[in-house]
Amino acid sequence: MVAATYDERSIRSHLRRVRELLSLSSLHVSLSTSLALQQESAQAKNAGKTAHQELDGLNFMEDTTVALTNLLASAPAEIKCVDSIVFSSFNPPPSYRRLHGDLIYIDVVTLEGSKHCITGSSKSFYVNASNGSVLDSRPLKQSHEASTLVGLLQKISAKFKKGFREILDRKASAHPFENVQALLPVTSWLGAHTVPEHRRDAARAEDSVVLSYGTELIGMQRDWNEELQSCREFPHANPQERILRGRALYKVTCDFVDAAVKGAVGVINRCIPPINPTDPECFHMYVHNNIFFSFAVDSDYEQISKDQKPDCPNGSGRSTPVPSPVLGAKADSGVAPDSKTEEPNSVLEGPTEAQIADSEQATYASANNDLKGTKSYQEADISGLYNLAMAIIDYRGHRVVAQSIIPGILQGDKSDSLLYGSVDNGKKISWNESFHAKVVEAAKRLHVKEHVVLDGSGNPVKLAATVECKGIVGSDDRHYILDLMRVTPRDSNYIGLQHRFCVLRPELVASFVEAESITKSPTQKVPDVPTESNGQEESDDIASASDATAVSAEEHDKSDESPASTPAESNDSTAEILFNPNVFTEYKLAGSPEEIEADEALVKKVGSYLLDTVIPKFVQDLCSLDVSPMDGQTLTDVLHSNGINVRYLGKVAGMIKHLPHLWDLFSAEIIVRSAKHVVKDILRQSPDHNIAPAVAHFLNCFFGKVLAASTKGSTGSPQSKTQKKSSQSVSSKKGQSAHSQLTSDGVWSDIKEFAKHKYQFEAPDDVRVGAKRVAVLRNLCQKVGITIAARKYDLHSTTPFQPSDILNLQPVVKHSVPTCTDARKLMEAGKIRMAEGTLNEAYALFSEAFSLLQQINGPMHKDAANCCRYLAMVLYHAGDTAGAIVQQHRELIINERCLGLDHPDTAHSYGNMALFYHGLNQTELALRHMSRTLLLLSLASGPDHPDVAATLINVAMMYQDASNMSTALRYLQEALKKNERLLGPGHIQTAVCYHALAIAFSCMGAYKLSVQHETKTHDILVKQLGSDDSRTKDSENWLNTFKGREQQVIAQKQKGQTTAPSANAVEFLKAHPGLFQAMKAAAIQSGGDGPANVNRVRGGDERAAKAAAEARKTAIARGVNLRNGPAASVSDINQILNLINSAASASAASSGNAQSTESEVPQSNGPAMNGAKEAKDTSRPSAKADGQAPVGLGASLELKKQKSKQKA
Repeated sequence: MVAATYDERSIRSHLRRVRELLSLSSLHVSLSTSLALQQESAQAKNAGKTAHQELDGLNFMEDTTVALTNLLASAPAEIKCVDSIVFSSFNPPPSYRRLHGDLIYIDVVTLEGSKHCITGSSKSFYVNASNGSVLDSRPLKQSHEASTLVGLLQKISAKFKKGFREILDRKASAHPFENVQALLPVTSWLGAHTVPEHRRDAARAEDSVVLSYGTELIGMQRDWNEELQSCREFPHANPQERILRGRALYKVTCDFVDAAVKGAVGVINRCIPPINPTDPECFHMYVHNNIFFSFAVDSDYEQISKDQKPDCPNGSGRSTPVPSPVLGAKADSGVAPDSKTEEPNSVLEGPTEAQIADSEQATYASANNDLKGTKSYQEADISGLYNLAMAIIDYRGHRVVAQSIIPGILQGDKSDSLLYGSVDNGKKISWNESFHAKVVEAAKRLHVKEHVVLDGSGNPVKLAATVECKGIVGSDDRHYILDLMRVTPRDSNYIGLQHRFCVLRPELVASFVEAESITKSPTQKVPDVPTESNGQEESDDIASASDATAVSAEEHDKSDESPASTPAESNDSTAEILFNPNVFTEYKLAGSPEEIEADEALVKKVGSYLLDTVIPKFVQDLCSLDVSPMDGQTLTDVLHSNGINVRYLGKVAGMIKHLPHLWDLFSAEIIVRSAKHVVKDILRQSPDHNIAPAVAHFLNCFFGKVLAASTKGSTGSPQSKTQKKSSQSVSSKKGQSAHSQLTSDGVWSDIKEFAKHKYQFEAPDDVRVGAKRVAVLRNLCQKVGITIAARKYDLHSTTPFQPSDILNLQPVVKHSVPTCTDARKLMEAGKIRMAEGTLNEAYALFSEAFSLLQQINGPMHKDAANCCRYLAMVLYHAGDTAGAIVQQHRELIINERCLGLDHPDTAHSYGNMALFYHGLNQTELALRHMSRTLLLLSLASGPDHPDVAATLINVAMMYQDASNMSTALRYLQEALKKNERLLGPGHIQTAVCYHALAIAFSCMGAYKLSVQHETKTHDILVKQLGSDDSRTKDSENWLNTFKGREQQVIAQKQKGQTTAPSANAVEFLKAHPGLFQAMKAAAIQSGGDGPANVNRVRGGDERAAKAAAEARKTAIARGVNLRNGPAASVSDINQILNLINSAASASAASSGNAQSTESEVPQSNGPAMNGAKEAKDTSRPSAKADGQAPVGLGASLELKKQKSKQKA
């Protein structure tokens, strides 16, 4: 290597890098890594010990507030190398020293207490002779010189050298991925309860000044638009060119999002001045760091607030129309932001309706639609047609839209630059042939029809986009298209002025086109599921084959959100299905009445397809657990992946009232989304000094019981102090009025009214007491960006929160960061190969996909996590459990960094790690990972969820394999109770519990009980799947096996061979009354029918993976063999007799128990974790090779996760 010279920029970067090296704050140590290291050290000390401690009690989620204190790991102890490293006050170097190469001066105080002034020159670093207030640039000692700052500090400080070595060792002991920084880090809703001391740090203070509101130093602003468009113009004809292009686009977009977030926070905190300060505040626009910022206001909540408070003045600013968040819509064309929108076909009712009409384009919905439209055109990737970089930032109740700036758009009157579309609601429509040709090319991929509209003068104009879109040519001669709020057709189920921007999702359009094309094809069968759902099913199968978890809900959400991905490869029949985006709008359409009616009929058909096909199928998948969302985020992801808008939450909720866990999930999501708008309205009106008291008071009103008479005292002494201050100024009085008069009844009244208005959901009276409070608190904090202290809260008290519990308010971001389509195609192909059983090909495809993702996005990306999970499953099925653990550990770390410590996918990652460790007979380590899984599930979903029951079954099987039958039966009993309560006694997943109990009793030699429980399993499967289903036959084989062993025991008993063992078993039951109660409870079950429409099962539990020829079929069946089931009641006397009889039969197990334990349990364990339908036939109790999770555990953690997101 040849030493390079420093310049002023590189030497500052070097100093920043040194500070990062000396800090451990960037090191993320996963709990899984810590557990593995602890296990290794424990094994070294206690070799030979096999005890397995029981996890925290079965009712581990009765008080979930305790889990808050256990989520965050304690911060690692800092290793101090140097007291301080700061820029010297001698900076900048004088001119005569610049001529000698001096670039920077640094003051260093070592741990020994000595102070040094270091000169950073173009060649090296050295200690100069300065002492006091006068610069002496001479080297103090010739030996005190090095090419790097670290090298110099090692020479002058022995303690630095020792500490630096410890830091390197600490980082080297961590997983490599734990040292990698995520470009888009996730924020946490929990913070340390004991707030760490805030110490002096001159370097941190310097950064706060130098790096304000952007990623670059002051005066070094980046031209985001030029960078982005230049990257898009990179050649991409071959894979290597696509890698270079994708990497550049991803890096620029992530940097833009980071700068946009910091800029938006500066805008809301009034640190950045507006470019139009004389306009009303709600019309203010901002330019900072070459990013344009504008506000969007949610007029839906404003309407409710005005309806309920007619006397409220406009002081809050909510009744004023807001300019479009899209730069091109207002700023570029010179149209006044308060220009009225004419709605000839609508009748305005009152000022609130008029307000909605005037501010539609600035609502939250239009901003979201614009972002989705930008993504669609971005993924269509039409040469010569450009989009702006865009991000939406929600912070302190405001929504800020950030966009890159079209060159020349802010200089002078640029109305002549508008070549396409309209800026005055169709009165004048611009058109350009070359621009139209580019838009038509994109429209074909997006299923948009080329049609004719009439402008205000009656002149026909041919368009291939919405009227309100803008086609602009910048000063760089590039063609930009903006204002893409309606790339997809309007939702015909929501017609009316107030629903102008209710459009269909791109996933639904792609699904409908796929279904229609198959319908028209005489050689193909019409699917009964939307394209998204089908694709997801397939990937879920595969994932079940891969035992993957939440593989794709997120994955599908993103890939499906790009409507261009499917249309781009569509055949001629799909290309014929094109939608007119301007139907059901106020714009005048040209053409014959028949043509207009046909366009409207097609849009209505999509709306009917959503209501009549997609939503019912989605509900069916929810009931059968093919889809199993766990929290608000996964529910949103799975709705979107199926093409269902969130506004249909209320409708879907009304269809799943019979399933308690789904009703709780949907109702909680609606309540949280409604509460979000209420708290945002409060935050908008709260001054800086009142934010924490306002948030705490709202949370007290939401979870506690705040009365009007006790409002002042409800938030404690800090609130009263704030009120005293508020009397000192008008602005403080306004801030106080925003929240101090809130009461619980008033807040809940607003929430219920919003839920009814927005989601057509009638909140029941018991919604306040029936909600899963911790899960609701988590969901609300994540949606608003609130960070609270991780302590135990009494959420049933009157005022559970104090202002000191509110630690931070963080921005919530939506962005248009591009995805790697090549990698996703490889992953889809790999999933197909895995389902077919060709593991070598699947491994090669997943490895190539992961390599692509690492080169383009880096390892810290959720698509990379999906790849790692698939690789783990392939290795697991191939018998390389150790290799599977390596890949699964990668996925776990990535999920923790990119999705969050308590995301459901992270929980499933821990569950998969546990099952893999169990496969290596490291049961103690596996149980510790399962404990973490249960903790995370308790936060995300609460105690009542089928995934919790599935996890309990997996825990029970681990204890069973460890010969701890008492604990295993307790967990199985708890799982059975949950499934019967949540899903019903006739559900397939309930049958999983019965089968697991049958296996457990068999291991104990209690074959009579095994027969009873397997009979219930068989009855459920016959009812739900039919007698010819492979899983039903598997159950029949198990039943015959248990009966045969029972007969053997009886025969041996008759020969007098079992007296002693029988007595031992009876004594065992007497010594363990808890076990007797568990067996008794397990036997007491009432018969009943499960949902008639449940004829599919979740893949994770497939008890019997079929041969390679059947692998594909079973994958599509998605089989979780068992889930609910009917049972016959048994009297207490019969139970006791059965227990005694089965105990007596335990003697037979003395000769056959070892075989049954090896043959039955492993077999049952095998498929459970692999929903992967492998070539092994596990239908007979002989396969020891699998040694995994129990057969029929329809609850494979991974599969659930995968389905649950459909996965997003």
